[in-house]
Amino acid sequence: MRPRLVLGSVAFSLLAGCGDPKPSAEALALGQKIYAQHCAACHGAKLEGQPNWRSPLPNGRMPAPPHDESGHTWHHADAVLFGITKYGLVSYAPPGYQSDMPAYAGKLSDAEIWAVLSFIQSHWKTKEVLEARAEMARNAER
Repeated sequence: MRPRLVLGSVAFSLLAGCGDPKPSAEALALGQKIYAQHCAACHGAKLEGQPNWRSPLPNGRMPAPPHDESGHTWHHADAVLFGITKYGLVSYAPPGYQSDMPAYAGKLSDAEIWAVLSFIQSHWKTKEVLEARAEMARNAER
């Protein structure tokens, strides 16, 4: 398949099944590839984040948090995670919060962002996290 056709089919499957706990293998593979290219340098190859991610760096900015279950990423609704990834933290962080998280609008398509989020979410497996995420999804539907 040509890259555009693959990306198009991945985009369709992601958008058609937003919140689906079992994204396609294509979406996960694409997300893993994009994560490695754009996210792993800060958030870690194993989603582990930077050391002492809850404490400001000497420059006042916050380190990259983990995206595994030890971090806070899973506490956020899908729409918030998408918005932070696409637009950066400006609209989501408290006033004065400083981070090196870039906005990926113009660098990644919406389908690519959803693929990365699906890849990250595929690592959340504990009962606590899955139940909390299911509750968030139910609340988002209301």
